[in-house]
Amino acid sequence: MTVAHLKSGKLTNMPFHEERVDLAAAFRWTARLNMHEAVANHFSLSVSDDGTKFLMNPNQVHFSRVRASDLLMIDASDPETLSGPNAPDPTAWGLHGSIHRAVPHARCVMHVHSVHATVLASLADSRLPPVDQNSTMFYGPRQVIDGNYGGLAFEEEGERCAKLLADPRVQVMIMGNHGILVIGQSVAETFNRMYYFERAAETYIKALWTGRPLRMLSDEIAERTAAELDNYPGQADRHLAELKAILDEQEPAYRN
Repeated sequence: MTVAHLKSGKLTNMPFHEERVDLAAAFRWTARLNMHEAVANHFSLSVSDDGTKFLMNPNQVHFSRVRASDLLMIDASDPETLSGPNAPDPTAWGLHGSIHRAVPHARCVMHVHSVHATVLASLADSRLPPVDQNSTMFYGPRQVIDGNYGGLAFEEEGERCAKLLADPRVQVMIMGNHGILVIGQSVAETFNRMYYFERAAETYIKALWTGRPLRMLSDEIAERTAAELDNYPGQADRHLAELKAILDEQEPAYRN
């Protein structure tokens, strides 16, 4: 089936079709970048005004196979969620459900155990310092470190993590001994942020490998560059649009 057929057929009548397509594309590209982990990790996207109803990947499905129609519609206020026939992964419910209940500005939430970000999360000092342009994106209050890992992210652990995102300036939570969690207003913004955090973490970790002194940017330059990047027009949307164009050519079934 061609992309034209997928766009023009009944599939476009799915509730929140475009949101589903964007999220499915993010799953597929995350797998291509090898930032996924087996059939674990989860992305979610709020689709209600209050943020409590959200789309999320089905339990134990590989990121590279997720389609728009596979995404679960979850109500963060429904205590019976884990009792249904298409229940999400319990840790996904614990973490994402808690965030979408308590942090309405976190419209999109992406959690991965990508290699370099997780190495960073394993260091005694897990801050990502401003060592290059990419890392300035996360300067200052834009990142928060969770240094109190308490086991798998069931509901109590999820509620604890959600409290760390109360400050709307926070964009990334470095989950000590665990991985990272990235939030944003859209799939495009959140995926772009997750991508650049992993790239910045890779640069920093590899710079540490050299054992040589690091050239840190000043606080003034780091904050100025971060603010410029915060307001850089359209880059995240174009990033996702280009990835979807490639997927449309190579594996259009993600739209199904």
